[in-house]
Amino acid sequence: MSPSGSTLLFGALPKQIRFSAEEKRTLKEFAGVLADRLVEGRAFTCLITNDDEVRKLNHRFLNHDYATDVLSFPCTTKDDLGEMIVSAERAEAQALEFGHGRIDEICILMLHGLLHLSGMDHQRDRGEMARAERKWRSELRLPATLIARTAAPRPTR
Repeated sequence: MSPSGSTLLFGALPKQIRFSAEEKRTLKEFAGVLADRLVEGRAFTCLITNDDEVRKLNHRFLNHDYATDVLSFPCTTKDDLGEMIVSAERAEAQALEFGHGRIDEICILMLHGLLHLSGMDHQRDRGEMARAERKWRSELRLPATLIARTAAPRPTR
């Protein structure tokens, strides 16, 4: 675990998706920034893996038999927020769809997952999580948030 309280792990990835040492370092640093700035250094873990692993976890714990871009599993202890799992394959596809880099997309997914781990729920909170995501996206200089772009028209090619 890093001093900030965040742990970033890379799981099984498809052959076509590889991360350079610099990309891994960038993502680990971003996880540390999220921990320090959003959740006061509280611990969380982020696993970046493949669609198949995300689908299995989504089915096992949420009874949804499909891959999704990010899953969040809050922890019940005071010091550990929990775990999030990011699909590198979904991130890659969404980055292409929305016209930005995959590292930016993974950062967006990490921000979204961490807001869920901190107790927010965009399906029930009347826009609170969307406002928080917009604020942090702006401060962290990220492209459009996950919540915001689901309501916005997709860019045309």
